[in-house]
Amino acid sequence: NFMTIEVLQIACLDDNYGFLVHDNATGATASVDTPEVAPINAALEAKDWKLTHIFNTHHHADHAGGNEALKAQWGCTIVGAANDAHRIPGIDVQVSEGDLYEFGATRVKVIEVPGHTSGHIAYYFEQDDVAFVGDTLFALGCGRLFEGTAEQMWVSLEKLMALPDATTVYCAHEYTQANAAFAITVEPDNLALQARIEEITKLRREGIPTVPTSISLERATNPFVRATSADLQNTIGLTGADPVAVFAETRKRKDHF
Repeated sequence: NFMTIEVLQIACLDDNYGFLVHDNATGATASVDTPEVAPINAALEAKDWKLTHIFNTHHHADHAGGNEALKAQWGCTIVGAANDAHRIPGIDVQVSEGDLYEFGATRVKVIEVPGHTSGHIAYYFEQDDVAFVGDTLFALGCGRLFEGTAEQMWVSLEKLMALPDATTVYCAHEYTQANAAFAITVEPDNLALQARIEEITKLRREGIPTVPTSISLERATNPFVRATSADLQNTIGLTGADPVAVFAETRKRKDHF
């Protein structure tokens, strides 16, 4: 199974991940978000890659804060959400739901996933089954609802869950251990979750990232996408309730956890 891209994950700031995506056919290289300039440049140098693009998921400073410095240095093209263009520093190309962006020889599909912010997007590399989801979906979590409603976020998460099971999911923070501590309180009988928590504890003890994850793993263990789980509904006292209501209550409990 030939990969058209190579992905490099870079630890940035306290708990962010930056990502470099390299198109093997043409050498085009994108930084998915720009949390911190120095580690991104160090990774480019180590690989001898030239930065040609920035793909922004949303406007927050730990995602777009390095845009202008990197653009000044590399002359790269900044791609971001059309409906949030005024908040993406240095944006050159505005993309919307369903757009296919030609990145070197690779096509990137744009998925609008508002909720954390009103203009949040994800980038799906269809040929390689790889998705960059910013702060919409985390390993065992989802982003806080800073600008959107629970209903918007649920729809966004459902869109991501519609991607193929085997999709590799790159989320932007190492929050998994904290998310796990919450997840087990709302779905205590989930055996897959129990097993995953053991695995996460081991990884973090050794300083190994828990990112990336996969759609199938999230579907089985992440309470924020499991609003139809009887165990979850029962634990939070919403048996048989509408998924949006179950999601909203789960998110509210996490906010106060």
